[in-house]
Amino acid sequence: MLRNLPTWLTWSRIAMIPLMVVLFYGLPDPWGGIAAALIFAVAGLTDWLDGYLARRLEVTSRFGAFLDPVADKLIVAAALVLVVHDDATLGIAVAAIVIIGREIAISALREWMSAIGSRARVAVSWIGKVKTTAQMVSIFLLLWAVPLGPVPVYLLGEWLLYLAAVLTLISMAQYMLAARRGA
Repeated sequence: MLRNLPTWLTWSRIAMIPLMVVLFYGLPDPWGGIAAALIFAVAGLTDWLDGYLARRLEVTSRFGAFLDPVADKLIVAAALVLVVHDDATLGIAVAAIVIIGREIAISALREWMSAIGSRARVAVSWIGKVKTTAQMVSIFLLLWAVPLGPVPVYLLGEWLLYLAAVLTLISMAQYMLAARRGA
């Protein structure tokens, strides 16, 4: 049972996507956004937990290594679609396209690198870590959208999303350059 727990946690993240969408649209404002934000936060915790358990229990697998980033990309893309649908401003839409587009481009790059037999690995840089943090917090805040007292939650989420989009472009450029050197 423990051997499969990290993979089941990853699958649970994928299963949370329809739940997040149903709650977002099915509950009245502001509860739909709050529920979707909480589901997104739980998904983020399972992402951390599945990686931690896989390493701790020494049950990493090639399938798990494949599925984990797929689950991450799916839930981030789904959440960004919800955010854009809720607030279709130019800035939010462009940031979402940049983030989703980078994920598609990097997945295609990895596929190409594998096809040509080059296994260039790119270490996660501090920019990548900051990008991921900004992206995850921004999506949570944009889904939540309700001010917490004087804290303008949505505005903070918007600015973090713009930061994440800029860092996304920088990290993509770093990844492409490293892959080009490894090809």
